[in-house]
Amino acid sequence: MSRLRGPDGCPWDREQTIDSLKSNLIEETYEVIDAMESGDRSELKEELGDLLLQVVFQAQICDEEGAFTFDDVAGTIADKLVRRHPHVFGDVQADTSDQVIRNWEKIKKTEKGGETPRSLVDGIPRHLPALSKAHLVQKRVAKVGFEWDEIGGVVAKLEEELAEVKEAMENKDAAAIREELGDLLFSTVNLSRYLGHESEELLNENIAKFSRRFQCLENRLHTEGRELENCSIDELEAVWQAVKREEKMR
Repeated sequence: MSRLRGPDGCPWDREQTIDSLKSNLIEETYEVIDAMESGDRSELKEELGDLLLQVVFQAQICDEEGAFTFDDVAGTIADKLVRRHPHVFGDVQADTSDQVIRNWEKIKKTEKGGETPRSLVDGIPRHLPALSKAHLVQKRVAKVGFEWDEIGGVVAKLEEELAEVKEAMENKDAAAIREELGDLLFSTVNLSRYLGHESEELLNENIAKFSRRFQCLENRLHTEGRELENCSIDELEAVWQAVKREEKMR
C-alpha cells in the first residue's frame, strides 16, 4: 500500500482519503457477511482480505499524516484484549461467560472516561443500521436489569404499542402515527432480541423470501399470459397463496 500511494504508484490510490474510503469499507463489510452466510470458506478468505485492505489503506493514510501506523493499530487492539481479559492475563476470576461480560463492561466504562463511567448507550455507531442499533441499545440496558422478567411483558408491550398506533390512525394525527410506529418497531426488535434473534437478520431473510415468492408470482403470470398491472389484488393474492403452498410442499 505504501508503494501504491507513493509517487510512482497508482493515481487512484494516491487520490483516496479517509472520507472517500467510507463507502468501500461499508461495502466490503457487507460482502464479508454475505460470505459468512454462504458457508464458502474460500469466499470468506477472499472477502476478509478485501476488508483487511481497508484497514491497511486507512492506516497508510494516517501513517503519511504522522498520526499512527498499521503496527499501532495492531498494538492497540492487542493491548485492549489483554486489558479486557484480566481473567486470562491477570488474576481476576471469571468462570462463566456472564462473568466475563460483566467484567468487560466494567472495564469499558472506565477506559475513556477515567473514573467517570460512560453511559451504557454511549458509543453506539451512528451509521449502524437502525434495527441493529435498536438491538444493541436494548442488549446493553438489559445487562443491568432494565429488562422484562418474562416474555409476557415483552408481548404485552408490543400489543400496547400496536394499540397506540391504531389510536393515532383513528385520530388522524400524523405526528403521533410517526412516533407510535417507531415505538412499535422498537418493541418488535425487543421481542426478537428476547427470543434470541437479530432483527436485522430476520428482516433480511424475510425480504429474500418475499422477493423469491414475488418472482415466482411474476413468472406464473407471465406463463399464463397475464400482465401484473392488469390483475386485481384478489387475483394476485390467489396466485401468491398458490406460490406459498407449492414452496412449502417442496
